[in-house]
This record gives sequence, structure tokens and C-alpha cells, in this order.
Amino acid sequence: MPDQNAPRGLFDQLQGSLGSVLELIRVRLALLGTELALEKQRVGLGLLWAASAFMLLTVAAVLLCGFVILLLWDGYRLAAVGTLAVSFAAAGIVLARVARRRLAQESNLFGVSLAELDRDRAAVKNPPTHDA
Repeated sequence: MPDQNAPRGLFDQLQGSLGSVLELIRVRLALLGTELALEKQRVGLGLLWAASAFMLLTVAAVLLCGFVILLLWDGYRLAAVGTLAVSFAAAGIVLARVARRRLAQESNLFGVSLAELDRDRAAVKNPPTHDA
């Protein structure tokens, strides 16, 4: 009967190491998938809120324009229409620049996974020493 406390052979040690590496890869891929799902959810909810806000602000702008034009109908309707048009054009240009700047920013997608992979690589290059 083989002794359970006997040292394992080289093949068994390699097989154990390979199993550990495969498990590490599986965990890292699961982390990547989780980060991707969270990012997808964040973007989807952001787009939903943005679309709702856009729709409500559009309705409010149309009603406000109608109110101002009706209020100034008798004497200044052309000035009111021109002022509102210039105001909306200026606001649109400002918002387009803000959107452009926001989209130009670097994304942190997979930042946690990349940090974990860097730690794994550092651990492989400099394995911890176990002093008994």
C-alpha cells in the first residue's frame, strides 16, 4: 500500500501546477465577464435616463417657446423668436462640446482585471519565500 505522506512525483506536481494556473485563468475570465456586464448595465441605464431627459426637455423647450411667443405676440414676436433661436443654438453648441470632451476621456474598462493580472505577473516573477 503506498504511503499517503510520500513525496509526489514531478508529473503530479506539474499536473497540480497546471490545475492551479487553469483555475487562475478561469477566475480572471469570470472577473472580466463581470466587469463587462457591469459596464453594459451602466451604459444602458445612462442611455435610458438620457433619452428620457432629452424627451422631457424637448417638450419643455417647445412649450416655453410657444409661451414666450404668445406672450409677446403683439409687439415683439420676431424678436422673441430670434432670441429663442439664438439661445437654443448656443446651448446646443455648448452641450456638443461637453459631449465631445466627455467622449474623448479614457475609459477604465477592465481596470480591475488588468490590475489583478499585473499582480499575478509580479507574483510569478518574484515568488514569496517561505521560511520555516
